[in-house]
Amino acid sequence: MPWKRHLLRDATIWAEVDPAGQLVLDEGGRVAIIYKREPGAKVYRAGSRNLTPVANAAVEPDFSSSDAASPKPASSSPASRSPSPASRSPSPASRSPSPASRSPSPSPSSADTIHVWTDGACTGNPGPAGVGVVFIDGADRREHSEYLGHGTNNIAELTAVLRGLDMVSDPRRPVRVYTDSTYAIGVLSLNWKAKANQELVAEIRDRVRVFPRLEFVKVKGHAGIPENERCDELARGAVTGRR
Repeated sequence: MPWKRHLLRDATIWAEVDPAGQLVLDEGGRVAIIYKREPGAKVYRAGSRNLTPVANAAVEPDFSSSDAASPKPASSSPASRSPSPASRSPSPASRSPSPASRSPSPSPSSADTIHVWTDGACTGNPGPAGVGVVFIDGADRREHSEYLGHGTNNIAELTAVLRGLDMVSDPRRPVRVYTDSTYAIGVLSLNWKAKANQELVAEIRDRVRVFPRLEFVKVKGHAGIPENERCDELARGAVTGRR
């Protein structure tokens, strides 16, 4: 099948289309995507509502590789924890650094670690926005889905982190927050200056300061990571259900 360039949040990807340039959807409304148009490129699946066509993008013919012709099963191995490099060097933050770990490779988790998975969704950006959170504390697993009303994708990503922290009853315990948002990682743990959403960022930074053993982990979105995919479903469900 041919491919056509689209935007998936802040990344340019290629989505599978028919000869007329229309997205080829599966039963769940997802489409095959690749990040590199080359033989052997790994194929992922993303919700069609999260894709935005690139203006004047042409339909590009398939390349001669059976590896890229059909999606591969998602790996069950742990997600890469190295944050994607920003397109430019971040500006210093106007506020003092948060106590959250700035190491791209978090320390090994203990049995006492609370794992908080977060994701935000937005239709239109700006547009209807929602958040999804999966909270895991040993055998205790809880989920949170919330419609935010009109907002941006960055607001949704930040609010998801805030809601996740709200679910932690004892901030003295080790807490690990997972997000696929480079923006959230940057403004909350890498000392980036917040040019927008300053009040929300300040609120979360204040909250972060009460967690002495908090780490942020950058994961790759739409890569088949079960908890990240579930957060995406919860966030998108909040938008479509307006709940």
